[in-house]
Amino acid sequence: LSEPEESALVVLVPEAESFVGRIRAVHDRSAARGAAAHVTLLYPFRHPDHLTSHLEEELSRFFARMPRFGFTLSGIAGFPGVVYLAPEPMSPFDRLTEALATAYPDTPPYGGAFATPVPHLTVAQGASESDLVEIAAELLERAQDALPIACVGDAATLLIKRSGRWSPGPVFPFGGSAV
Repeated sequence: LSEPEESALVVLVPEAESFVGRIRAVHDRSAARGAAAHVTLLYPFRHPDHLTSHLEEELSRFFARMPRFGFTLSGIAGFPGVVYLAPEPMSPFDRLTEALATAYPDTPPYGGAFATPVPHLTVAQGASESDLVEIAAELLERAQDALPIACVGDAATLLIKRSGRWSPGPVFPFGGSAV
């Protein structure tokens, strides 16, 4: 079966790569398929064939109105089947996701599967519960020396998946002053 072609709007978090990159490469299928560490703003977005220059200009104007913000990754948490790092504060991500969902109602966050999506940076998913417990324990042990990680949200990136691989597309800088 071929994988669907799709896109996502994310905030890349390069500051986290040294802490989670090795684990993500093995335990997060999006990382194994080329996606760098990120916090998702809107997934799924539009089919790659519908990512027009007009839409890119619209997104550029949309994100230019959004403020840059600082955040930290200091907590290790989980959903069923997922281990993730939690950004603090979450509110800038919540505001961006809500604004995108309002601007693009045809592409609800996570296809509408969750009433209130929780901002997160996935470290591992799809592994057995025992493997996820081991991964979380390794992260907790390493966290003493590595967390919190100070990060800056200063742009959204359009990730595009074709032929089963994610690649970064256009980057849309936030235009407002840091909050």
